[in-house]
Amino acid sequence: MGAIANVTDSEFDAQVLASEGPVLVDFWAPWCGPCRRLAPILEEVANEMGDRLTVYKLNTDENPSSAGKFGVMSIPTLILFRGGREVTRIVGLLPKEVLKEKLEAALA
Repeated sequence: MGAIANVTDSEFDAQVLASEGPVLVDFWAPWCGPCRRLAPILEEVANEMGDRLTVYKLNTDENPSSAGKFGVMSIPTLILFRGGREVTRIVGLLPKEVLKEKLEAALA
């Protein structure tokens, strides 16, 4: 497990909000430098924690309504959902260890 899939506005409710388990969504855009630097870190986190959560990327340029619905003002923004509700929100580029700590705390 651990592969990161893309999600679109039209799939968001079914893939993220209706998911049985926790889902982490990376709100990003191709022109965003910090988003590009976060990508390999997120890939490692998805590989290491993939048995406990699903990770999706949502391109905010192509899918503005989900970003708007959840008030995403800057990218990268990571939102962890559980049972269709936002559990935690992480804004900006963080080192892998810090990101994992925040996710572990939210999953506990």
